[in-house]
Amino acid sequence: MNKVLDFLEKRSYIAHVLFWVGIFLIQTFDSKYDLNEHLYSVIIHNGIMLFPKMIASYILVYYQIPQLLFKRKYLTFAISFVVVCYLVCVGARILVVYGVEELTRPKPFDQEPILEIFTDVRKLYDGYYLWMYFPAIVMLVLKLLKDTIEKKSTVEKLEKEKMSAELSFLKSQIHPHFLFNTLNNLYVLTIKKSDKAPETVLKLSEILDYMLYQCNDSEISIEKEIQLIKNYVALEQLRYGDKLVLKLNTEVDNMQTKITPLLLISIIENAFKHGVSGRSSKSEVAIELTVKEGQLYFEVHNTKPFVEQKDYTNFKKGIGLKNTRKQLALVYPEKSSIEVIEKNTTYTVKLTIDLTS
Repeated sequence: MNKVLDFLEKRSYIAHVLFWVGIFLIQTFDSKYDLNEHLYSVIIHNGIMLFPKMIASYILVYYQIPQLLFKRKYLTFAISFVVVCYLVCVGARILVVYGVEELTRPKPFDQEPILEIFTDVRKLYDGYYLWMYFPAIVMLVLKLLKDTIEKKSTVEKLEKEKMSAELSFLKSQIHPHFLFNTLNNLYVLTIKKSDKAPETVLKLSEILDYMLYQCNDSEISIEKEIQLIKNYVALEQLRYGDKLVLKLNTEVDNMQTKITPLLLISIIENAFKHGVSGRSSKSEVAIELTVKEGQLYFEVHNTKPFVEQKDYTNFKKGIGLKNTRKQLALVYPEKSSIEVIEKNTTYTVKLTIDLTS
């Protein structure tokens, strides 16, 4: 429907030509005349009558309704409508008497004087009013329908643009935040002159490649998102070594299932930032990701330090959890739920999303 409207909008004259051809054909074949005997007269009559009908239609639809009625100029609209209606009917009657009948009626015949045409209001109303304004009513209905569809389409387009802008803003928050933490990890390894530094650089390059080039689309395959998660947790495992007990379990029935990118990573990042970095003893992070028949279940469980860590990443207040909730509201409204369970020694986030379109 939108493609048809766009085509007709760019070539509006085609729509108007088709409309008037349709009106002509409908009124011609709906004529009370015997078309076999009077087809010529019917064509001439209906063809000439298109002109006053056009005048009535375009004045009503493109001036009187939008400029007077819709702007609440009710008295002006009423006066304008009555005057134009009267003049259109007079013009139509003059065209019939001095045009159509001249071409189709056997001569000689008596013609109504112009003055009589102007003063016989009853005849004008009974014979011409509904006939002249039938196309105008049809055109008005079609235009209102078209305007409604276009308005709805514009609203949907603006909503999509707003959603895209908001998602871009949310992603722009994730990128530097994510990169900052990863570079911190690399810095620690280089200070220690660790042999793990080259592997860290490789993992980081893969993450940057994903962020810069692969996740610009509104949706990517769950396979790519899982690879990002694996790269990230591998970096954290390199950083913390034996200090970290990491469990990552993924079970996906279709790796091509689509998901909005960078949706899950901030939850995982929070688990490491607050569940591992502040503990002197062993820490545990358990990640479970399941996708079955388009239904995603994602759970991240981590131990907490005995002394509460400062929320440098603002996960609870800002970038992290708030970001995730915003993305869910934008991309998966009424198709997702997120639950946070915080205890004295553990922190768990449970997320479910219906990824079916």
